[in-house]
Amino acid sequence: MIEGWRWYGGYDRIALSEIAQTGAANIVTALHQVPYGEVWPRLSIAETRARINAAGFDWSVVESLPIHERIKRGDGDLTELFANYRQTMANLAAEGIKVICYNFMPLLDWTRTDLTAPVARGGTCLRFSIEKMAAFELFMIERPGAEADYTDENIAAARAWYDGTSQQDRETLVTAIMAGLPGAYDRYDVEGLRRALAPYDGLDRDALRRNYQRFLEEIIPAAEDLGLSFGVHPDDPPRDILGLPRIVSNAEDIGWILSACQSPRNGLTLCAGSLGANPANDVPDIARRFAGNIHFAHLRNVAKEPDGSFEEAAHLEGDTNLPELISVLLTEERRRKVEGREDCDIVFRPDHGHELINDAERGAHPGYPLIGRMRGLAELRGVIAGLRHTTPRI
Repeated sequence: MIEGWRWYGGYDRIALSEIAQTGAANIVTALHQVPYGEVWPRLSIAETRARINAAGFDWSVVESLPIHERIKRGDGDLTELFANYRQTMANLAAEGIKVICYNFMPLLDWTRTDLTAPVARGGTCLRFSIEKMAAFELFMIERPGAEADYTDENIAAARAWYDGTSQQDRETLVTAIMAGLPGAYDRYDVEGLRRALAPYDGLDRDALRRNYQRFLEEIIPAAEDLGLSFGVHPDDPPRDILGLPRIVSNAEDIGWILSACQSPRNGLTLCAGSLGANPANDVPDIARRFAGNIHFAHLRNVAKEPDGSFEEAAHLEGDTNLPELISVLLTEERRRKVEGREDCDIVFRPDHGHELINDAERGAHPGYPLIGRMRGLAELRGVIAGLRHTTPRI
């Protein structure tokens, strides 16, 4: 397995020279400055690669190559958007990129309600509180029909939270929910989010699946020609948000995606945390089932609560058995080597991390601190070394 590290380029408060000290070998990044739907210029890709290589790293995985929201909605003539996407793919392949991570979550990427929830023994973590999310939908943006997505207990707790909070508390909640938007793009306020949601009115699960299948049919043949592997990132959290359907949340969803366009290039970014937030998911079992189509891995952990809330746990302390999961990935790498596959080594990265010691002073992207992720990487590195020592065949 190849140790990776997510880096936000010019927007990142963590320098490549600091990342080098973590021991990671592969930078995972994107051209976050390019607006969705526009072509990534090959020169810009080459300049990014040169900067990464000069710092002593490889760059083989792009995270993410965003899909324009019109494609997700199936809105109008999409010819130019698909052509631009394929041209970006060609430019990336020409510069040596092998894997593209992407997601098909409408409007928002990962969603949390707290960016600095306290952790035992010090530090903070990302948290998704069901009562705060319900309060946001029911009482702040007042989304019609939102009550159907929550239990009576959720709604009562949401009302209590909303009635007991200040305007500043509510603004902090909006900031947290908007933090999942990548790069430097504008965040929404409450009214702005209402307007942004309007074009999705009537978009149900079946319609989103049809639009996703069209995306795969437009893109995967080009990926085959270019030698690129695509890995879809699971929904985070794995539940409908803001009335928007989520269709990459469990094994059934993943099976549908892989069958919708059958190709070894159509695959999965295995995110242990996103899948692990769904109580019905057995993450190591999902990894075994779809091992041959895993092109990239995010290794992190979550601790779930009965009401649907969860928070980011330390990498080896959450609900998912990460040593078991890593063993599945190592076994798959061995199988690929026996078959002579070129993609036998899977790039992974320590995903998210607690803010520890002086991480908070740096102001890095939420969930992406230096020390917290370095702790996670060290723990994962130890698990991998132990498994290889005790089970030489993997």
